[in-house]
Amino acid sequence: MGHSAAVWDSKIATENVKDWNGIDQIVLRNPHGASARVSLHGGQVISWRNDRGEELLFTSSKANGKAPKPMQGGIPICFPQFGSCGSLEQHGFARKKIWIVDQDPPSLPANDSNRKSFIDLLLKPSEEDLKFWPHSFELRLRVCLGMDGNLTLISRVRNIDGKPFSFSFAYHSYLSVSDISEVRIEGLETMDYFDNLCHKERFTEQGDAITFESEFDRVYLSSPNCVAVLDHERKRTYVLRKEGLPDVVVWNPWDKKSKAMADLGDDEYRQMICVDGAVIEKPISLKPGEEWKGRLEIVVVPSSFCSEDL
Repeated sequence: MGHSAAVWDSKIATENVKDWNGIDQIVLRNPHGASARVSLHGGQVISWRNDRGEELLFTSSKANGKAPKPMQGGIPICFPQFGSCGSLEQHGFARKKIWIVDQDPPSLPANDSNRKSFIDLLLKPSEEDLKFWPHSFELRLRVCLGMDGNLTLISRVRNIDGKPFSFSFAYHSYLSVSDISEVRIEGLETMDYFDNLCHKERFTEQGDAITFESEFDRVYLSSPNCVAVLDHERKRTYVLRKEGLPDVVVWNPWDKKSKAMADLGDDEYRQMICVDGAVIEKPISLKPGEEWKGRLEIVVVPSSFCSEDL
């Protein structure tokens, strides 16, 4: 399978493997030992490890990822909708489709390409997709692993239809944490949010940080482009930087909902928090030939780092 890949010391920084269902995966590596694994099923990042081999993304022990069911964990791509409404299935169809390696990707800036291991994937609608969502599009995804171990996802949606269409989008990022009760999120103070546990009613965040003691399902609107997820026990902080993604979803199912979910262990809600860069409140509208771009970078830093440094 031919694709662009960064090279160091004549070692290819990408590797092709197959999962237990025979679906292609691409493993990105940097010279320091960090890695990211991307499945062509859903264009989904299913693993991201730091240079010590520690897994930074949560995946359920009950996830089998058998197509067409998406894997519970990692970073599913929600397109052309987030949530459920109309005739489309929840979170759209992109996360259930088999993507292809993009043979004609947009080029990386010269000063960028030699510092990253990356893969370019492409999704176009099938005849079946067009029955449910009758719009021709190209959805491109670039997954980059930096020399510093940072993970970057860049998506481009191009309208190749003869008429306008609109869509919502999210990187549904499952972050691995020590214990949800030890986690706090900074950067969303004073933001308005829709509470999906209160009929999507609109509220304003009052706390100086978000902490967790029960089920949590909110969409923070027009939020800052930098959000920090602090894990006290592991003394590490995830910093999410985003462009073209105005909203942030924060979700944890807690105990009752976890027990009702077939592909999540009863207590696994404790080891995860979903913090998504997203476009939900005001969907993106594209005229024929127009393109939208959204970018999410996730960095992991020691927890001495705090939001004043953002």
